[in-house]
Amino acid sequence: MDTLEELNRKGFVDEKIDPTLDLFEEIEKLKKEKNAIILAHYYQEPDIQDIADYIGDSLGLSQEAAKTEADVIVFAGVHFMAETAKILSPQKKVLLPDLKAGCSLADSCPPHLFKKFKEKYPDHIVITYVNCTAELKALSDIVCTSTNAVQIVESLPKDTKIIFGPDKNLGAWVAKKTGRDLVLWNGACMVHEIFSREKITKLKERHPNAKFIAHPECEEAVLKMADYIGSTTGLLKYTINSDAKEFIVATESGIIHQMEKACPDKTFIPAPPNNNCACNDCPYMKRNTLEKLYLCIKNGLPEVTVPADIIVEARKPIERMLEISASLGL
Repeated sequence: MDTLEELNRKGFVDEKIDPTLDLFEEIEKLKKEKNAIILAHYYQEPDIQDIADYIGDSLGLSQEAAKTEADVIVFAGVHFMAETAKILSPQKKVLLPDLKAGCSLADSCPPHLFKKFKEKYPDHIVITYVNCTAELKALSDIVCTSTNAVQIVESLPKDTKIIFGPDKNLGAWVAKKTGRDLVLWNGACMVHEIFSREKITKLKERHPNAKFIAHPECEEAVLKMADYIGSTTGLLKYTINSDAKEFIVATESGIIHQMEKACPDKTFIPAPPNNNCACNDCPYMKRNTLEKLYLCIKNGLPEVTVPADIIVEARKPIERMLEISASLGL
């Protein structure tokens, strides 16, 4: 087994696996043995989604895990999601198959720089999108998701001064929907930033009956073309409830697996990015593999920890969001 130093350098347990092993079967055995549950974000590869106990958006997964009696949470997602699981379940052990499964959006907002930014606006309250580090949550007043961001902002008095971070595209969309003047941190998710408006236009011409659906982390020019804008869960629900038979999907292509499972009679086309690829994969999400997941649960490593003081401070804005959501009946 690798030393801790090697583990941190590589990001994952690097062991040879017997090629004859049925990994699905072995993972099921280990889950029972260790009283573990597997959470998989919608952007994970299909094999991981298929073996997970819960599949969903980042915060929803952490909330589900907190309700269970599991001792171990294996989060097949990215680093900030595993941190959120630890914040909501500090007594449970939280594992991440690959520590280097980071997030371009979370990385675009270093907490020490955000703290200085926040100091420039002392009379503003801070709303941060849940896709950020535990440290950033600890600097916030309220956390929001892409599902409830608009309602959270609207729940505050009209004269409330607000800093919104770290996603400028989501922030701009929320400002437009609410008519509020938000101070935006200049961060973005690389997956949602690189959709090509030109290629999507051509795709729409080839599929005139297709509904174009997009995540609010996309740029405004792309959102203007959309028939529906919503969170990953929102997009999935829309495709299930819509009468349309074809959809062009502008978010990470991993969600298409769930869309196809829910609606085998419908066609889903990933929106193309402005590079040579046909669909838009998050390189961080795809660092997790079935092999790494198996080795992670088998060895109980790599583990994600959050300092106790950060857990206390980061829980507050999440609880504030849950209070507001409950009062609004969300």
